[in-house]
Amino acid sequence: MKVGILYSRIRKDEKLLLSELRERGHDVVKIDVRKEVFDVHEAPAVFRELDVVLDRCLSTSRSLYTTRFCDAYGVPVINSAHTAEVCADKVKNSLALQGAGVPTPRTKVAFTKDSALEAIEDFGYPCVLKPVIGSWGRLMAKIDSRSAAEAILEHKATLGHYEHKVFYVQEFVDKPGRDIRVLAADGESIGAMVRSSDHWLTNAAQGAEVEAFEVDDRVRELVETASDAVGGGLLGVDLMETLGPDGEVADFTVHEVNHTVEFKALNDATDVDVPARVIDWLEGAVAENVEVAP
Repeated sequence: MKVGILYSRIRKDEKLLLSELRERGHDVVKIDVRKEVFDVHEAPAVFRELDVVLDRCLSTSRSLYTTRFCDAYGVPVINSAHTAEVCADKVKNSLALQGAGVPTPRTKVAFTKDSALEAIEDFGYPCVLKPVIGSWGRLMAKIDSRSAAEAILEHKATLGHYEHKVFYVQEFVDKPGRDIRVLAADGESIGAMVRSSDHWLTNAAQGAEVEAFEVDDRVRELVETASDAVGGGLLGVDLMETLGPDGEVADFTVHEVNHTVEFKALNDATDVDVPARVIDWLEGAVAENVEVAP
């Protein structure tokens, strides 16, 4: 199997995948997207004769464009350009989850400071303001008062980029100090962990503590449905536990699906050999000629 790896920086996750691929005797072609020139008329030589491409771009914009080029070149890519487009944008992500009947936090989108403030006031305090494109918990704000809302909205409105003028407002979910990350391949769980923190943000990138999580039937169902909703592939599905009146876990809500998912923390937190499981799935997809890009 000849596998192309799209990257802009080789992190621990990519090193694990590269090592697993090479140990199995696969031919690996590393494609540094910072140095490549993409021709709209003809595929660059590096893309020829590839059986599949893995998108591991650190930059969202590079991921979106390079996967689209792979589609144009007729090269199967994981994840597909469609999946990348849906997952990269929180608005599209939320719409896909809601449309598939997946429980997801109540969310409103506004395009001016005044309408955004109205949405925030409708939710009440606290609520959460997120950038429509972003990862690792960056630029997210828990808003506790009207004065804080006005200040944050003013800052966003003057930042310049049009994305900051799309105000993505979400209810604050009173989770029990943790959330859940499930790594899934076409909806099937590879492994899962909980990320715990005293801070309201529980991303591993923000320093949350991680430990293995046992996936039950309800989580398995939600992960499968969420994966289908965004187009499938190798995904990180993030869930929060919702509490009932007695303070016990009543259900789960899916707040996000990630398409260029990192897994080094999961690999360390569980007994699962994550890169081996990922390559098992990849080999199966290629061998069975499963369509991995629409």
